[in-house]
Amino acid sequence: MQELRKLKEQIDLYHKLRGLLEEWEALLELYEEAEQEGSGEEEDASELLEEAAKVAEKAVLLLDKEELRLLFNGCYDENNAILALHPGAGGLEAQDWTEMLLRMYTRWAEKKGYTVEVLDLLPGDEAGVKSVTFLVQGDKAYGYLQAERGVHRLVRISPFDAGGRRHTSFASVDVLPEVKEGVDVEVNPEELRIDTFRSRGAGGQHVNTTDSAVRITHIPTGIVVQCQNERSQHSNKEKAMRILLAKLADLAQEKHKEQLVSLRGEQKEIAWGSQIRSYVFHPYSLVKDHRTGVEIGNIQSVMDGEIEDFLEAYLRYNAHRDENAGLNKD
Repeated sequence: MQELRKLKEQIDLYHKLRGLLEEWEALLELYEEAEQEGSGEEEDASELLEEAAKVAEKAVLLLDKEELRLLFNGCYDENNAILALHPGAGGLEAQDWTEMLLRMYTRWAEKKGYTVEVLDLLPGDEAGVKSVTFLVQGDKAYGYLQAERGVHRLVRISPFDAGGRRHTSFASVDVLPEVKEGVDVEVNPEELRIDTFRSRGAGGQHVNTTDSAVRITHIPTGIVVQCQNERSQHSNKEKAMRILLAKLADLAQEKHKEQLVSLRGEQKEIAWGSQIRSYVFHPYSLVKDHRTGVEIGNIQSVMDGEIEDFLEAYLRYNAHRDENAGLNKD
């Protein structure tokens, strides 16, 4: 049914574009006729030309939308996304920045009609969060949010500094596709080590009084995941497995990408210290993506979830990078 819906959308788009093209051609013919009739018809001709321009603009917007859809061609671009946020050095300031990013992504998801489910959260001692992992469910969630993987830098006057000094903070964002065991990834239960421990969460019935938290180690790769947000050990185990499957799928993708590294001279490993975006609150207001060059001066709108421009620009940037790699290969 999902495939049928996509095909129907493409057919509808074709008919809309064809109708706009026919309307545009008809308006231009009327404009030419009005021009040939001479004086007295200048105003009518001008109105026809303006109407034709509006029709052309509608067609361009539809084509841009279709171009964007075609950029979602990755293996997991249609999937839900799992995001993990971690503060960098800086203690309380960095933890607060991490919570601000969590709010930003939550607001973006809500505006898209997506749902957000927290899988694991470790709150800060005074404010912010020490780490958080959450699931964003919606059409092409991973396709959009893969642009956010990397280090995000904040510059502002710290609300925690009595001296009103400017601080720079960092937080890392990891983005993984949600996958299904047995469909996208195979896992041998004998290759897993499952440990339970007492949760360090914020409290509540059973959370801090029983060994409800779960840590899963995938022995062949050394990948370790844990979940302690739920009250039951079963729920924590289920969510930890979802994170593990996502990490294994991502690892498989990275191995495949290693084969293309030599073709991408400008590509850099996304690692701690290689910031992808800066959010400057002081001495001026600006959010800048260092990969695509996109800048937005209204920083409050960005923190309220208006990050679509960054996401779409990265999709196009990534597609051009792939094309250049193909040209270099040839």
